[in-house]
Amino acid sequence: MTSKERMLAAITGKTTPDRLPVTTHHVMPFFLEHTMHGISDQQFFDEFGMDAIAWHVPHRPKPGSSDYPDPLQGEIGFLGSQRVANDSWRIFEEDAGEDDGRKMTRYRFVTPDGILSMVIADAGYSVWVAEPLIKQKRDIEIIAKYVTTPNCDVDAVNRIAADYGQRGLVRGHICCFDVFGQPGCWQDACCLVGTERLIMEAQDDPEWVHEFLKILQRRKLGFIESLAGANYDILELGGGDASSSVISPRMFDTFVAPYDTPMIAAAHRAGQRIVYHLCGKLMPMLERTANMGVDAIETFTPVGMGADARLAEAHARIAGKVCMIGGFDQLHFFTGCDEQATRAEVRRCFAEAGPGGRYILSPSDHFFEAEPKLLHAFADEARKCVY
Repeated sequence: MTSKERMLAAITGKTTPDRLPVTTHHVMPFFLEHTMHGISDQQFFDEFGMDAIAWHVPHRPKPGSSDYPDPLQGEIGFLGSQRVANDSWRIFEEDAGEDDGRKMTRYRFVTPDGILSMVIADAGYSVWVAEPLIKQKRDIEIIAKYVTTPNCDVDAVNRIAADYGQRGLVRGHICCFDVFGQPGCWQDACCLVGTERLIMEAQDDPEWVHEFLKILQRRKLGFIESLAGANYDILELGGGDASSSVISPRMFDTFVAPYDTPMIAAAHRAGQRIVYHLCGKLMPMLERTANMGVDAIETFTPVGMGADARLAEAHARIAGKVCMIGGFDQLHFFTGCDEQATRAEVRRCFAEAGPGGRYILSPSDHFFEAEPKLLHAFADEARKCVY
């Protein structure tokens, strides 16, 4: 099988892969620059013989609208998209200095009814929200009234897919909020409000939280409707803030599933597949997530990395329902061990999650450090795991 055929076999369950698909979740620019002498993503997959994934999220304004590509947007970075602006929704960027060596950037969202702002911190290897966008509850009314809705640039996706051919999957994600966000509704709201505050508001003022989630969902559904005809292989939804490391199953049932489930159905109507991303603890959410109708679930972060994924148990509970992606402990088996230990971890994952073929071996999220010899052992052993 080609890499594309192999991974699609695992995702769809229509046939059994010839061997265990092996890939990684995002190839981090920091790792490529500092360990791999600046090679490209595709060169990384070729070097280690993994099944490749090409990440692309091209956006465009909605045809016939007054929106236009944001002329103020700088270089589009890692997993970034073309922002969509109009005369009532403009985003200005300014240097906010440094904090403990981290570059701080302030973004001002200018609308006819006021200005919202957020600060993003950049440590070189990762970025995060240092100051959330939503300061006052009425701020969400500004977003509801003026935020733009990007459309998928279907022609661009299809050109990418045609060029990539059988080398691997073409993957994207449901649109996030401008500047910084997550594909899932709850997770996007956590980025904009702050996770701790949103959890407290969910107890103290659930109506306000539901109102905000509906605002974000409307924008995402508008994007999903534009996906028809795009030759993606799979799109990501979700994010870590819905894992049981952060919220309870009851909160998942109340604030996550009711908003993301309709988006999954809409994506399927548009001819797309969905992988739900839950980095962190997911065992209490396992059936809940599968029952949302997703095609795959990731990242199955193991106990050894501070989460709770037990691959054999997870496989027994959802075998045949969805594809499982992840499960490999990159913290302990990409650095500081011998090659045999890495190979043994691959075999453990295959034995526990591989039966039936609906499993893709992958590190259980990003990694910033890895020994090349262990990456070679990881991929080589996976290629020997045949069905």
